[in-house]
Amino acid sequence: MQAILVTDRLAFTPITRGDIDRLTDLDSDPEVMRFIDRHPTPRKAMAAQVEAIIAEYARTPGFGQWIALSREAQEFLGWFALRRTAEPGHATLGYRLRRVAWGLGLASEGGRALVDYGFRDHDLDRITADTMAVNERSRRVMTAVGMSYLRTYHEEFVDPLPGTDQGEVEYEITRTAWLLRRTPSR
Repeated sequence: MQAILVTDRLAFTPITRGDIDRLTDLDSDPEVMRFIDRHPTPRKAMAAQVEAIIAEYARTPGFGQWIALSREAQEFLGWFALRRTAEPGHATLGYRLRRVAWGLGLASEGGRALVDYGFRDHDLDRITADTMAVNERSRRVMTAVGMSYLRTYHEEFVDPLPGTDQGEVEYEITRTAWLLRRTPSR
């Protein structure tokens, strides 16, 4: 399948029904899901999610969730997402990677590529991302892609994860901040 975006080490391809098993496997790793959910996503639920992702491609062309493959070996590494919100000019960034891809700078590389793509190709005004306040790795990725801390907020959960009491954090990068980051210093 044709990649919609390519970086030095990653290729993003549209998710298909053929990806259900590897996405289910990704969500079955308790370490991957540590800050997301204490229960793995059942295959049937993943199949429904994949159908929704495929439908999203038609509703919001150029946006959605994509499989992340290693560019050289075409190995499945996880997924990245850039999704439109109801607010005009706003999208959210998301990512989930297999443990073999952790600590290699791939989340930052893919996140930066999607931030650039969103502002350059889709004229967005701002991009945000959220995680648990205690998820330091994800917060470092958000900072590495040029985002700044925006706020901490609290949500109610039926089965709260450890650290939920410290809240969720939202990070943001605006078009202005992105342009300033891209402008060389004098």
